[in-house]
Amino acid sequence: MERSTSGTGDGRRARPTAHELARYEALFAARTRGMKSSAMREMMALTERPDVISLAGGLPDTTTFAPALYAKLMADVAAESTARALQYGPTEGMAATVGCIAEVMHAEGTEIDPSEVIVTTGGQQVIDLVCKTLIDPGDVIVAEAPTYPGAVPTFSAYQAQVEQIATDEDGMPIDELERTLDSLQAQGRRPKFIYTIPNFQNPGGVTMSLARRRRLIEVARERELLVLEDNPYGLLRYEGEPLPTLYSLDADAVGRGRASDLVIYLGTFSKILSPGLRLGWAVAPRPVLEKLNLGKQGSDLCSSTVTQMFVTAYFNEVGPGSVPAWRDYVDRLKELYRGRRDVMLEALDEHFGAAARWTTPEGGLFIWATLDERIDTTDLLALARKSEGVAFVPGRAAYMDGRSGASSMRLNFAGVPDAEIREGVRRIGRAVREQLGLLGSFSGSAPAAGSDAPPRKAELRSTELGDAPLADVVALPFRGEASAARRRRDR
Repeated sequence: MERSTSGTGDGRRARPTAHELARYEALFAARTRGMKSSAMREMMALTERPDVISLAGGLPDTTTFAPALYAKLMADVAAESTARALQYGPTEGMAATVGCIAEVMHAEGTEIDPSEVIVTTGGQQVIDLVCKTLIDPGDVIVAEAPTYPGAVPTFSAYQAQVEQIATDEDGMPIDELERTLDSLQAQGRRPKFIYTIPNFQNPGGVTMSLARRRRLIEVARERELLVLEDNPYGLLRYEGEPLPTLYSLDADAVGRGRASDLVIYLGTFSKILSPGLRLGWAVAPRPVLEKLNLGKQGSDLCSSTVTQMFVTAYFNEVGPGSVPAWRDYVDRLKELYRGRRDVMLEALDEHFGAAARWTTPEGGLFIWATLDERIDTTDLLALARKSEGVAFVPGRAAYMDGRSGASSMRLNFAGVPDAEIREGVRRIGRAVREQLGLLGSFSGSAPAAGSDAPPRKAELRSTELGDAPLADVVALPFRGEASAARRRRDR
């Protein structure tokens, strides 16, 4: 039988035909029927196209890392440890790398027991290993709504039943969490873990308040539930005071000093150094850690020793004023991303205006915007990519049901320069107007009750979207006009 080898015209292999898929259907495991493609991975090819402005991926700006320093660090690894760098390493990670992780977490105000750390191939692997360790088909996970789009295909692959709880400006409402847990208990169902991104949530951009963090730990202890704390952006705070990690709050609550017995902490070097390193980590209670280790052995044996040694060499570097080089780099990233966040907020105000609502994150990489409910951002993305050469993550990708969040989108402000942010938002605004034209409606009517996103406490006073105003909508609440006004005043 001949197999199609035709491409798509842009260098990518064509998708298998129905005939080709039928040939293998009986061989696929049942769980593959629930597998979903990652929204971000689908669009990573766009980063290779110079004609497309991508506000889609969770990309940091890796052009900020000095090529000369990169060359020096790799040369140091080669000169001092070539044989070791090219060899297998321990599954749990090299001791020197774990020391770097402890240093990062200390900077976040969290002390850890190095013996309860496992180094992983990116933060994404932690989510996979936790699901591999804890989830049987049909088991329950409780997560925020919206949630990290990269977790959605992982939860689906392990056939989890995910209960999503809508966030507001202070993160996950714990009273709603408790109602959900009570309902599950009445059905005889007990969640395997609660998944949360407490700092500058991906994709919502909101931060869980201190009061809610403390109550979440209390609820977890009362009900003996594990919590998976995903914290890739904790050090990328642009305003406001840092808040303690859930891990540290739990360790303090039980008086265990440097260890939590209910929180699994997920960290990564991707956002504070480079995603190309593919290095993340988990800090977990020892019984859970042992199972994660076994799961990792079956996945990849160990994470790259080359990149672990690169990180170690970098953490030994000293920057200006005897500040560790990695801390100086993070500080410079914060200044850069703070400015880009403000540029995107201004562009949204100019090109979307009263036509949309969006969050104002205190840190991280993302803004969550919600449009007129007549707009489906999955359809809008197809139009924007084809006619405008711009991309974003549609809101449906952040919901397990694939239906909620239809009028919302995630926008990344960290990965592209100011001019591209402005132009990208302008192009999306133009695509919205075109989409409304296709829908044949410029009525400006209000959305129906029950829109996907919760109401905001503050309203934006801004311009209409060109000469085609959209309906007023609701979205994840943002921190109010005071911080935006302060930034405008400070410039």
